Amino acid sequence: MNNLIQVSIRSLVEYVFTSGSIDIRFRTALSMIEGTKAHQKLQSAYREHDLKEVPLKTQLEWNRYQYEIDGRCDGILFEENKVTIDEIKSTSMKLSAIPDNGYPVHWAQAIFYAYIYSKKEGLETINVRLTYYQIVSEEIKRLTQSFTSSELESFVFDTISQFAPFAELKYEHIQNRNESIKQLAFPFEQFRPGQRKLAGAVYKTIIDKKNLFAMAPTGIGKTISTSFPAIKAMGEGHIGKVFYLTAKTITRQAAEEAFQLMKQKGLCLNSVTITAKDKACFKEETICQKDYCEFANGYYDRLNAALIDIFQNEQSIDRTKIESYARKHTLCPFEFSLDLSYVADVVICDYNYIFDPKVSLKRLIEDQKKETCLLVDEAHNLVDRAREMFSAEIFKSPFLTLKKEYQTKNSTLSRTAKGINDFLLAIKKEIQSSGNPIVETIANELLEGLEQFKIEAEIELLKQAGGKTDELLLETYFFVQNFLRIHKLYDDRFTTYVELEKSEVRLKIFCLDPSHQLSKMSKGYRSFVYFSATLSPIDYYQSLLGAKTEDYLINIPSPFSSDQTDFHIEPLSTRYKDRERTKDQIVNLLTSLLKNRTGNFLIFFPSYQYMMTVYDAFQGELQNINVLLQAQGMSEIEREEFLATFQPNTSGTLVGFAVLGGIFSEGVDLKGDRLNGVIIVGVGLPQIGLERDLIKDYFQKVGKNGYDYSYVYPGINKVLQAGGRLIRSEEDEGLIVLIDDRFLQPKYQKLLPTEWKENKQNLNIFTH
Repeated sequence: MNNLIQVSIRSLVEYVFTSGSIDIRFRTALSMIEGTKAHQKLQSAYREHDLKEVPLKTQLEWNRYQYEIDGRCDGILFEENKVTIDEIKSTSMKLSAIPDNGYPVHWAQAIFYAYIYSKKEGLETINVRLTYYQIVSEEIKRLTQSFTSSELESFVFDTISQFAPFAELKYEHIQNRNESIKQLAFPFEQFRPGQRKLAGAVYKTIIDKKNLFAMAPTGIGKTISTSFPAIKAMGEGHIGKVFYLTAKTITRQAAEEAFQLMKQKGLCLNSVTITAKDKACFKEETICQKDYCEFANGYYDRLNAALIDIFQNEQSIDRTKIESYARKHTLCPFEFSLDLSYVADVVICDYNYIFDPKVSLKRLIEDQKKETCLLVDEAHNLVDRAREMFSAEIFKSPFLTLKKEYQTKNSTLSRTAKGINDFLLAIKKEIQSSGNPIVETIANELLEGLEQFKIEAEIELLKQAGGKTDELLLETYFFVQNFLRIHKLYDDRFTTYVELEKSEVRLKIFCLDPSHQLSKMSKGYRSFVYFSATLSPIDYYQSLLGAKTEDYLINIPSPFSSDQTDFHIEPLSTRYKDRERTKDQIVNLLTSLLKNRTGNFLIFFPSYQYMMTVYDAFQGELQNINVLLQAQGMSEIEREEFLATFQPNTSGTLVGFAVLGGIFSEGVDLKGDRLNGVIIVGVGLPQIGLERDLIKDYFQKVGKNGYDYSYVYPGINKVLQAGGRLIRSEEDEGLIVLIDDRFLQPKYQKLLPTEWKENKQNLNIFTH
């Protein structure tokens, strides 16, 4: 049917009725599992003839559009000739924090269900009930109203009239978008070798509702090869949204450029880039409370006008444009970007907005997920990032401070903090006695104490609303909330350990294998495309990223000739115990290598400390060499200045000292003569430490090579990424030197790219 607008009841009423201010103090969102359990508990008390989880749908005409609205009603109850619609809302907030008459958005959702059901059954009157359920205390608060059919109809059409300007704008945009996609050609004159094959695999993956693991060489043009077929699938109605997920700012910029290129070729598309909260915030401190921030105060009262304004006038909605419209409408730029992401065609953002249970875009309902494709760029980074997302920690010191601070102000909160402090103190003594930092199980006593602290902290934060908020209490509250959230995921893929430093105790739940949790967070989406130049060995990445047996796999060979790379291995030991002994040899090697060469070179080291040791010795060896140094904690401007120094067609020699796995070792695109050589010192092994050894021991127990999983594979990935900075096009050529005797071992030889190994006749020419 033409002019048909399909919308879920929840999305419709949230747009119209969500109001008020942003306040992070009370964002106590439940997991889907918690919410489902709460609903099931209350629904189990329904009588036999009552109905639960009832799908409801109707069509309404407004202006020249047909609105198809649908949803799933929690309960329809029958008693003494009365019908009651029951809308259940579970929360971890205190029920006393909920207004006496409930929230308008919740009433609106229930009224829509009542309207559809009463219209279908020809009822003149119907009851509507809101049931608020506190998941910790199991308290229930019920609010009931009665409505006539004419009251329901009036409410529904009034709501649709408020939703219509935005809905009709979006409808017209989608028509224009899909027509433009039909006309869209690949935005380059021809495909590079391998690009068409990759694009075809991505398109087939989306059509077949599968996931794809794609290994494609650096420089092939993976961004456009994955985004173009996804947009084509969108135009054909297979998907309605694309997420382009990245680990680093520089790869987000590449994605923005790819979509902008397609827009220049005629594509009509809304794309939104999400910038991290601490970078986006307009205020000196990131305190999302209405009494501190004017951009948080009354945010939802101004949001809808801003959404219409920006979508009427912009397509490429990047950080600059979000900030401009946020200031115009007095909105928090970060929250504005999140709200934009729910209605945009394409969202460019960090991995954590999909995978991290703390910050994921929870309002993406199942129907939206079913028509969403996710392109996961540089997917090798997701392994360690996921370990961080599914890990959590608490520290002893905040509880000791809060115990003292609230002794007279809030004795209950003080006692709760004291209990946790005492427990962590007891753990400290036990660890000091045994010498074993591993905690086999987290005692119920501690978990119960943390649950109680969360409740008491929430009560205290509510009291502080409108005044000065205790930042330590708020921060500790969030640490505890996350610790409890992650503990609910705990299984044999996790471990817990303790670190002691002076009087501090750090208790950490550490995720050893993130595959299961990634699979759970991925459920419901139509397709994932995981792609990288370095998904090698592929079975390692598939196992840790939660691959299923039916997932697709493609390996695109390098389109570049081995003749483009002058490849060498220098068998010096860079093992930690040998570094001082071989330092002078490495400096001599670098000196002899660079003294007769002009151009731009990057030298990568396995650690900042090792880099500085060689840098100090190398300085002064060659006076005519310009040396740059990667500094710790470089700002984005400093990074850009570092890279901008690498200019083509230079008559001198420029050398950049950088760290493997750091900001310049991947995602950096120095095409043509901007980079003439890459020298890699060491095999990139992560620093030996407790967490790496825990990973090693875990995978050894489950039948894998624990050392390879924990050290070798993550290390070689850094090497391959760094080496991949050199050859970015068919015209590029240059030098790659690997310095470490382990590169000659069969294990490492197997992991090196074919186009590097084909130059074996050139090995060892620098040996002295």
